Amino acid sequence: MSLQTMINTMAGGMLRTMGIFFLTLIGSLPLGLVVMFLEKRKNKVVSGITKVFISIIRGTPLMLQLLVWYFGPYYLFHISIRGYRFPAILIGFIVNYACYFAEIYRGGVESMPIGQYEAAEVLGYTKAQTFIRIILPQVVKRILPSITNEVITLVKDTSLAFTLAYSEVFSLAKQISASETSFMPFLIAGVFYFVFNYAVAFVMARIEKSMQYYR
Repeated sequence: MSLQTMINTMAGGMLRTMGIFFLTLIGSLPLGLVVMFLEKRKNKVVSGITKVFISIIRGTPLMLQLLVWYFGPYYLFHISIRGYRFPAILIGFIVNYACYFAEIYRGGVESMPIGQYEAAEVLGYTKAQTFIRIILPQVVKRILPSITNEVITLVKDTSLAFTLAYSEVFSLAKQISASETSFMPFLIAGVFYFVFNYAVAFVMARIEKSMQYYR
């Protein structure tokens, strides 16, 4: 198999990898905020359950979580999992990264001086207005480097979709390498991940600069 043929064969896997990446971000970034609010609720039951859930997600491998999300409905409820492979992958990735983002958000919010809240209250802002207009913009600046690290990690973690035999770029590289007895597919996959990571890091750096993070 020629180099061009290998690249063409793996092109579909590259698009699937990018699909996992972007859909995970779209789902996990806002869900992380929800999880953070649940964790910070004054209701100890809700807060406690959320903290335990976050601990479980952060304390177990993403690969194991993907297997649980995929096979769980069948083994627990005898529900057919036909056509469920990609949704299970998205659920696993989104929930996993939402928990990590929730902890990053929480650290950013708790780092804000209490005087910010008191000043907003004096000015007549509601709690929602205070968070959206005053706290959140400052928190975003503070947590952006941590978010960038997680986003870069996500690029590499997309390869774990091979656990559920999903034909993303890493799975195809393994298949082609085995059939062709060639190391070239892994090199192509490596170049793809490197370029994708570089592009993500570049975009995130531009976002940081546009927000004048260091000023």
